[in-house]
Amino acid sequence: MESEKKKQEYNEYVERITPNNNIWKDMFNAFWIGGLICLMGQVWFEIFTYFGMGKEDAAAWTTLTLILESVLLTGFGLYPKIAKVGGAGCLVPITGFANGVVSPAIEFQAEGQIFGVGAKIFTIAGPVILYGIFSSWIVGIIYMLLQTTGLVK
Repeated sequence: MESEKKKQEYNEYVERITPNNNIWKDMFNAFWIGGLICLMGQVWFEIFTYFGMGKEDAAAWTTLTLILESVLLTGFGLYPKIAKVGGAGCLVPITGFANGVVSPAIEFQAEGQIFGVGAKIFTIAGPVILYGIFSSWIVGIIYMLLQTTGLVK
């Protein structure tokens, strides 16, 4: 009987502290803020091509510019505020990845360049990089095996 009462108290506590989010509002905010980030990318792309860059070069410079903007906004403390409103709309583009790399570096800079910034810079992005490389190896090996057996050309 005691454990049932504790479970009920715990469930009431969880309900009390869990924020109530409006899913439609959250989806709308993710849509328009993510769309705004993509629009900024398209504007940069158009600017670079207007000034004579080829499509590949313009795409590379657009990516670099978006990363720089994200890093600067994170450094000034603005990107987390935008992400709080935009949610997944800020996490999906390359800007979210850049924010994920820079945030721990800023947070731990007081611990020094080596044990602070150097050790913590990849705490969020490191697993993404690691599993991306690992999964590409696995897919490559599977593809190679399928090619050697003649199942894929």
